Amino acid sequence: MPLSLPQFSALRYGMFVHFGPYSQLGRGEWVMNREQIPPPEYCRLAADFQPRAFSAEQICSLAVAGGMKYLVFTTMHHDGFRMYDSRLSDFNAQKFCQRDFTAEIVAAARRHGLAIGLYHSLNNWYDQPDAVAALENAGQYQTFIDRTFQRLQELLQLYNPIDILWYDGWWPFNRDGWQAERMNAAMRSIQPWLLFNGRNGLPGDFGTPEQHLSAPDPWRPWEACVTLNQHWGFHGGDHNWKSPLEVIRMLLSCGNGNGNLLLNVGPDGSGAIPRASEIIIRQVGHWLNQGGRQAITGNDPLTFGPFLRQDTERGDWDANGVFTASGNTLFFTLLYPCGSTWSISGLEAEVLEINSPSAGRLTFRQDQGRLTVDLPELLQQTLAPVLQITCDRPPAIYRCGGMRVPELKHPRYDPCPPDLQY
Repeated sequence: MPLSLPQFSALRYGMFVHFGPYSQLGRGEWVMNREQIPPPEYCRLAADFQPRAFSAEQICSLAVAGGMKYLVFTTMHHDGFRMYDSRLSDFNAQKFCQRDFTAEIVAAARRHGLAIGLYHSLNNWYDQPDAVAALENAGQYQTFIDRTFQRLQELLQLYNPIDILWYDGWWPFNRDGWQAERMNAAMRSIQPWLLFNGRNGLPGDFGTPEQHLSAPDPWRPWEACVTLNQHWGFHGGDHNWKSPLEVIRMLLSCGNGNGNLLLNVGPDGSGAIPRASEIIIRQVGHWLNQGGRQAITGNDPLTFGPFLRQDTERGDWDANGVFTASGNTLFFTLLYPCGSTWSISGLEAEVLEINSPSAGRLTFRQDQGRLTVDLPELLQQTLAPVLQITCDRPPAIYRCGGMRVPELKHPRYDPCPPDLQY
């Protein structure tokens, strides 16, 4: 069944896979451009690209174990190398590697129940005329655009159905230059149910904040695409991995903003996923299975501001973790368990019970807005345990910069515009 936009917004967590000949160089996916490797030289490098360890089955199995619900695969990055069997260019994986990596991924994603998106760059450093020539010469522009449309049409004819067409590399043109309305219409004539991101100059069906978690304002469906270290494509020297706790925080932020997290992995030149990536993804998957999934699903807005309280504001920050809510349940993900109890103040609801998916029902005491929960040793040693707090009404939390809430009108935290982003 086609993936509807509301269904896409509820997926919450997906895997982005950046993989191509650049992976064997191990210096990131922009290496051809950054080092000005001429196309003939890059073609010779691509001839050595034989990623025998690449396994679509293992990648999709890892996504499922990590709690991910969809996968987006780079069918062609800006280097112009098609990761599939293209009749339009010999610069493709079937000719160089005797494999169709895109077909392998699409088939494996379907077997594992993952929604599937195909990334495809509009820009292309390899083919001639390239985007620079198209920008400089009207005749070459038309050839360039025609070939871009042909590539996209071929992709959707080869892999039908898919769920998402993920444009990228829209330099140097705006929506008019890419003929974006005609482009989307042409693609939907092949697969009418397709969802588009907004990287051909149009807003698309969903926003794609890159390397940050800012929900669109006003809100619309969105997906934050984020690297697990500092590069999309494999970089042999980049060991600056995000911790499982950082990924959990990102998922909680996406949950509160009703957006998705598309977390990237970059297989190395052999096709293997770096061991560090696998460990992090599996640990986050375990957290999702221990209450994390509920904490990021079907979230109600828990916004707050530093000035006068607005009617819609029900949330707050906390030094020990992150609040999320759904209906009458308040979730607190305890990012830093410390000690045998946990307390909060300012809860504007009566607590009926508190549960932990891993430790069961917890004992608690509530006195004049202060809630104290006993934490068994198991939770003190658990990665980011989730407390499910059932209340008698939709929960709200109100605290301020004083030791008690003033009876007069007052700013919540900062009377002047703050430098701090809460």
